Amino acid sequence: MANPFHGSGPLRSREGLTSRPAAASDDIQLQIDPIHADLDDHITGLRGKIRQLKGVAQEIENEAKFQKDFISQLQMTLIKAQAGVKNNVRRINKKIIQQGSNHVLHVVLFALFCFFLIYLWSKFSKR
Repeated sequence: MANPFHGSGPLRSREGLTSRPAAASDDIQLQIDPIHADLDDHITGLRGKIRQLKGVAQEIENEAKFQKDFISQLQMTLIKAQAGVKNNVRRINKKIIQQGSNHVLHVVLFALFCFFLIYLWSKFSKR
């Protein structure tokens, strides 16, 4: 089935654009008939848009780098804070153990004192 817009060339259009095979390159080469000069305006517009897109892509890249650095610094800050919290928890546990030991000692001394008072009371009450 023949396409009415294609002529003898593989990408020939009725506006006069034809493609030429590029020799191992990613660039696309177009041959434009001088009759259709309004395509130059479109190509210029497209080049301007490509420059704008390139600028936007560079801004996105810069922002991504900035955010990556920021996240790395934030991660380091959180690691340091976590280490500080662990150290403080260790110190608090040591203090609790020491205070708990002192409390047990106080309870034992209080109990001995109470037994001593009961002993003395029982000695003096029998007389």
